[in-house]
Amino acid sequence: MIQDKIVAHYQDGRLLKGVTTNFVPNKDFFHFIPMDSPPGSKLLELRTTGLKGLFFVKEFSGNPNYNEKKEFDSQKLSVGRKIRVVFKDGEEMIGTTDGSTQDCPGFFVVPADINSNNECCFVVTSATQQVSLI
Repeated sequence: MIQDKIVAHYQDGRLLKGVTTNFVPNKDFFHFIPMDSPPGSKLLELRTTGLKGLFFVKEFSGNPNYNEKKEFDSQKLSVGRKIRVVFKDGEEMIGTTDGSTQDCPGFFVVPADINSNNECCFVVTSATQQVSLI
């Protein structure tokens, strides 16, 4: 069973780090195991209500000194539509999306910066201030 490392960012500023095996964009909950839980811990049920985004990460710690690039590498082919997302808290994300948002409260974005710690992010539409194609 594949476990995705995630960081759940809530609109109120809370962060939860852990793993999930069953996040589905059109469901309002998913199961989660906090990263510091002992082996054999019970799954928690997290609701998507109040989420800003669900960040699928390479490492939980990331690199706090790294400034993610907000532009595409002209030498690399981009797949999907280029997009700029500005969250209500002012955070900006530049990346690509496949744009499939039918029956979903959000959409996936793959960061433009290939060195980002984020593999992708499920952006909750209600947490955004502006979404635009670039």
